[in-house]
Amino acid sequence: MDKVSLTQFLNQQYLCESLTLNEVSTLLDYTELVSFHKKDIIADIGDVGEALYFVVKGEAALFYEEGSEEIEAGRMQEGELMGEMSFFDREPRSVRMRAMSADTQLLKLTRVKYQRLRVEHPYIAVNLLEHAIISLDHLIRRMSMDVATFARYIYGAGPK
Repeated sequence: MDKVSLTQFLNQQYLCESLTLNEVSTLLDYTELVSFHKKDIIADIGDVGEALYFVVKGEAALFYEEGSEEIEAGRMQEGELMGEMSFFDREPRSVRMRAMSADTQLLKLTRVKYQRLRVEHPYIAVNLLEHAIISLDHLIRRMSMDVATFARYIYGAGPK
């Protein structure tokens, strides 16, 4: 994807909803487009997040380990941010991020570039931070609904 296509794609995403086209283009100057094949590991359990990712094409999934099994915890679609939890709290990742499409493309924002962005373009950085908060909220809500659904299945609907 070229910069013009990426700018147009991002301009239609919630992340860039309140940014001008020039600001979207500026944000792209701080990121790198990275590609993964299906099943490639994007970031692994135990890594400290030195980058966060925005899904531009394809799909990625979050997995945790239970014994020798990999259990899927969630999927990230085009337009979604991932890796923000470890990126901001600097704690080791608790999930593995894996590409789930043959040609998964992500915009990667490293910590160094984010720190520069905060100083040089604070308005863009604040928009990114707000998007990260919303992204985490959506992930937690999806996982909470999955747990509630599973509990109802196991324990029944309960008293009415």
